[in-house]
Amino acid sequence: MAELGETFACVPSTERGRGILISGDPKSNKILYCNGRSVIILSLDNPLDVAIYGEHAYQATVARFSPNSEWIASADVSGTVRIWGTRNDFVLKKEFRVLSGRIDDLQWSPDGMRIVASGDGKGKSFVRAFMWDSGTNVGEFDGHSKRVLSCAFKPTRPFRIATCAEDFLVNFYEGPPFKFKLSHRDHSNFVNCIRFSPDGTKLISVSSDKKGILYDAKTGEKIGELSSEDGHKGSIYAVSWSSDSKKVLTVSADKTAKIWDISEDGSGTVSKTLTSPGSGGVEDMLVGCLWLNDHIVTVSLGGTISVFSAIDMDKSPRLLSGHMKNITSLSVLQNDPKIILSASYDGLIVKWIQGIGYAGKLERKENSQIKCFAAHGDEILSSAYDNKVLALLMQIFLRTLPIIRVCNMGNANLHKHSWFKGFVWLWINV
Repeated sequence: MAELGETFACVPSTERGRGILISGDPKSNKILYCNGRSVIILSLDNPLDVAIYGEHAYQATVARFSPNSEWIASADVSGTVRIWGTRNDFVLKKEFRVLSGRIDDLQWSPDGMRIVASGDGKGKSFVRAFMWDSGTNVGEFDGHSKRVLSCAFKPTRPFRIATCAEDFLVNFYEGPPFKFKLSHRDHSNFVNCIRFSPDGTKLISVSSDKKGILYDAKTGEKIGELSSEDGHKGSIYAVSWSSDSKKVLTVSADKTAKIWDISEDGSGTVSKTLTSPGSGGVEDMLVGCLWLNDHIVTVSLGGTISVFSAIDMDKSPRLLSGHMKNITSLSVLQNDPKIILSASYDGLIVKWIQGIGYAGKLERKENSQIKCFAAHGDEILSSAYDNKVLALLMQIFLRTLPIIRVCNMGNANLHKHSWFKGFVWLWINV
């Protein structure tokens, strides 16, 4: 009987102009992200240690570990939150319909008793906090008029909740039961992410106006800003604190990640700028980040996960990538069975090595959906919906990849009405 040997993970789903909010578990060095209706649990120590939760009925958007790492709360575009165990086959504990629209962010309270979720309320509430075991509301969250993109739970007592939204506002709530205390309109564009420092003394918000603003975590009053000198030149999509609360990590549409030193008075100055290897195109925009123990994680618009060392930031990052769209075909090399090639309908071909995982990728410039492909000798032969068969040299796979032959398969309408509909014909010189 066949047994599952390895799983090669997909990459996070991304959307241009929007950030994604990934999370992690400091105890296990595992991160959570979403793709389609699935939640992926990926170990940063061993990328082949992958688990997939696929029980959402709609597209999953965000997931978080509970403080004790025993539970995961995940949400989707329907406004539903599912709470399930990290062991025993991901047994479902509770399910609640929290909002009437998409949930963009959620956070556990530090005692693991409450959850706050935010997103698109479709004219109703944009934020809701509830008891995780009963679903009982624990406050009222007035003050926003548009989609709330992020929320945060203060990790120390007295508890506080902060939210930020497309209405350019940062709101502050006291409780429980939580009620509105104050609002800030210091940003001039969408406020994309908000996070409390691990020590519970500061709060930071980042925005598409390229600014980061710091607040006192207890009172909610503004105390400082990230310096504009050497700052980001594009929208800031996400922010994450270091475990000692002395630094923050930000990522931006300008394709850079920046490490900021945060002073006691709340000001921030750039100490390091990180860039990931890439072509410099749109796909290299950075839309998500996480500082997890000694790992600094960034996510690009193309889905590539770059893992930097917080101890040695000059060291080249470890790249984790793969498919974002559905896989349409697979091929194993005859002369090296450990190498697997996979293709997805967006035209991406990925190379995997058994025991290692991701080993490179090829994005076809034609950007035509791949029907099927095969490795034959020294060549990769692929057919697509543009009615062409391409032959690519294997030896330089994932480098320059020149096309050595193109076979035009004729008019699409001809195939549509042909007796041989669904077949691909290949002519190979032997």
